[in-house]
Amino acid sequence: MVKILNNISLKPYNTFGLDVNAKHFVSVNSVAQLKTVLSNNDFSNYLFLGGGSNILLTKNVDALVIHLNLKGITTCAETKTDIEIDVAAGEKWHNFVLWSLKHNLGGLENLSLIPGNVGTSPIQNIGAYGVELKDIFVSCKALNIETLELKEFSKADCNFGYRDSIFKQKLKGKFIITEVRFKLTKQNHQLKTNYGAIQSELDFNGIKNPTIHDVSKAVIAIRSSKLPDPSKIGNSGSFFKNPVISKSHFEQLKVNFPDLPCYSIDDNNVKVPAGWLIEHLGFKGKRLGNYGVHHKQALVLVNYGDAKGEDIFELSKLIQQAAKQIFSINLETEVNIL
Repeated sequence: MVKILNNISLKPYNTFGLDVNAKHFVSVNSVAQLKTVLSNNDFSNYLFLGGGSNILLTKNVDALVIHLNLKGITTCAETKTDIEIDVAAGEKWHNFVLWSLKHNLGGLENLSLIPGNVGTSPIQNIGAYGVELKDIFVSCKALNIETLELKEFSKADCNFGYRDSIFKQKLKGKFIITEVRFKLTKQNHQLKTNYGAIQSELDFNGIKNPTIHDVSKAVIAIRSSKLPDPSKIGNSGSFFKNPVISKSHFEQLKVNFPDLPCYSIDDNNVKVPAGWLIEHLGFKGKRLGNYGVHHKQALVLVNYGDAKGEDIFELSKLIQQAAKQIFSINLETEVNIL
């Protein structure tokens, strides 16, 4: 039995902590309940919420908000070296990472402390410290909103790109991911410690032969030192994507900005840190009343109290305009803006 509620505040359901109202709201705990809700002809507009970590709500929601609360972690196949795990969409991402570490399974350690739920992780191909979701992704199941049929998507079907997938492009708004299958290592874990500050954090702690647990702890320490806890300061983590530009564009920028760092993508393109750009535009730590840019990480826009989503959105547009004017770079948002 599912109960649809009216005029519900979404403040507990988004990590920005924005107090906007949903005209109608329901929380579903199974695929069967989700199908029941979607087959209700009283509603035609929906907003699906998981962990609410990748959304900026700028207005009240005149639709049925469906909170996906599907739970469960199940082993579905394994060999001597690898294991495949099915994880329900409503599981918190970091809880799943901790579960994998508890069972000494490798592959997720660099993705520790990323906010949000498992179900939204393939949508933007989440990534951090040299690892992306696609590296450990096998497949996912998703419900067709119109036909209510479950479809399985392989890695190739998902068309993963940098913070991108078919679910953000061609199939946006057409499917709801209900379960994701991952392939993790049981032994001979392939550690990635050469991205960001992981190696220096390990060195600082005197760790010469790190385990997956050591790498996870290092990532958690680094992220905690830079990123505010959403339970204390409303935020959605990285608000902008790191832009990819041509090498010729990068060389032009180096003339005036010799300290601009980059990471090579291919023979013709590099990725530059959006946080560096925003900091050098003078926005890092900028506070406008009860919202602003975090003082430790320029990629993070924050709600210090009772900010409005539209105010944070206007600030993001100011940053984009400045980046375009000074660097000739289009900053794209990672966060979905409603």
